[in-house]
Amino acid sequence: MNADDFAIDLAAKPEALSRLAEQLAVENPWAAVVPPTAERVVFVGMGSSAYAGGVAAARFRARGFVAVSELASSRLLPQWGPGTLVVATSATGGSVETRDSLRRLPAGVTTVALTNTAGSAIAESCDAVVDLAAGTEVGGVACRSYQHTLALLMALELHLGGRDTAELAASIAMTAEASAYLLDIETMWRPEVADLLLGPAGTHLTAPAHRFSSAQQGALMLREGPRRCAVGCETGDWSHVDVYLTKNTDYRMLVFAGSEWEDQMAEWTTLRGTTVVGVGGTVPGARLEVRYPGDDHDDVRLLTEVLVPELVAARAWQASETG
Repeated sequence: MNADDFAIDLAAKPEALSRLAEQLAVENPWAAVVPPTAERVVFVGMGSSAYAGGVAAARFRARGFVAVSELASSRLLPQWGPGTLVVATSATGGSVETRDSLRRLPAGVTTVALTNTAGSAIAESCDAVVDLAAGTEVGGVACRSYQHTLALLMALELHLGGRDTAELAASIAMTAEASAYLLDIETMWRPEVADLLLGPAGTHLTAPAHRFSSAQQGALMLREGPRRCAVGCETGDWSHVDVYLTKNTDYRMLVFAGSEWEDQMAEWTTLRGTTVVGVGGTVPGARLEVRYPGDDHDDVRLLTEVLVPELVAARAWQASETG
């Protein structure tokens, strides 16, 4: 992995997203690989792939589909048999746990590899392949591929629901514009955000349940690159599991806006003088808010917002290597 190349990968997000939007405006890649007999969906993956899968499965269930997301390393994979579509996600196509999970599935399932690497081990182990189309990530960190995983799982949701991808393509195009905006004005927000969030006791990120992957992925970016202590939490659950640390630590929190449980969280953060940064909307008690075009559109939020901690992570990583 390389810090400078990671920053280059982030800078290429708008272009990669624009290409994906154009592709999805023309066709849905799932139409060619999902059999009409598919009645249930299982997502398997690790790390970023699992984060995206968790949100996707929840979206599917909310729309009446039978869907789950499991860590590929789990011994408790669903044994649902025929009529099951298994989506094995691995950007590199080499995740050993995900490859192993494919050997532990029941007979009769249809397996599709969602990968950024043609001809990879995952691709060769599945019945069909859907290309993430995120381009080569030279920094060695799954950033564009995470974003494209979310977008393509949303495309699968539309396919199974018998809907076209026009609205999704428009959302991805808006995400490209929002990402370009954040990149263009990075020097106007990122230094202050970093000063507020990179504290001696680590960084905490929260997101609404329907976008929980943003908190998980954002925290991972801070751990993976600059090796900073960071933890992701769901905003409502925060008041039950993470609130305790605000009492005796220099608690720094990034809040992805949009949860109805923010006021409950703010009762504690305000009382205890917690440092809060809001992203994508007004957050009670925030010392700073980072806004971008389209942040009133929930799918644009899901696809865009993690760029904020990614850029904080990239610059902190670069500084750690030159300091």
